[in-house]
Amino acid sequence: MVVLLETHKEDIIMSNDFSDLSIKIKQLRKDKGLSLEQVGQAVGVGKSTVRKWETGDIANMRRDKIIKLAKFFDVTPGYLLGWEKEPSNSVPILNHVKNTIPLIGEIACGSPILAEDNIVEMLPPLPGVTADMALTCEGDSMQEAGIYNGDIAYIKLQPVVSNGDICAVRIGDEATLKRYSFDGTRMILHPENKKYPDMIYQGTDLADVKILGKLVGVVRRF
Repeated sequence: MVVLLETHKEDIIMSNDFSDLSIKIKQLRKDKGLSLEQVGQAVGVGKSTVRKWETGDIANMRRDKIIKLAKFFDVTPGYLLGWEKEPSNSVPILNHVKNTIPLIGEIACGSPILAEDNIVEMLPPLPGVTADMALTCEGDSMQEAGIYNGDIAYIKLQPVVSNGDICAVRIGDEATLKRYSFDGTRMILHPENKKYPDMIYQGTDLADVKILGKLVGVVRRF
């Protein structure tokens, strides 16, 4: 996991260090049909800042912005900085940033579920479905509900779900998909596979479990 310090001088990118950076930012933005505003929203700056970067004004640019730009453009930081000749070959970022869904991978210890370090890629939304994030399903514990290993589960974030809902639950530093029920004292997370026992939490053990949200759609990748 990359740890970035907010106030250390060495975290600043000086304009005379990386002459290719502004060219790469502008080239990638135009190649992907993105506006200055879309790029700015993705990395947490205004469009005027992105415009400055593209015109060569990158004095005091922070390393965390380089990392965010690389993730957004789906290239490596080394490519942006001119250290690598070729960009990555993974799935390209979608043009409409506001309408994409973050796919969550391994959850960094103690971090919020949508922390940047947890996001693997951005996915297209499902038509007619309101979702806030997605998870990759692992194993066969939900196969009798038609959810298989490798499926992408779209989740609507909400702290409260109803008995019988299939929901995403965070247990420690892992997220799992199970059918939920609560009788007032016990939370039961039920796998949809007879091979596996129910996961039962009560008393102080309930503090270890956090409801993330409700399953609203599943996509199978081939």
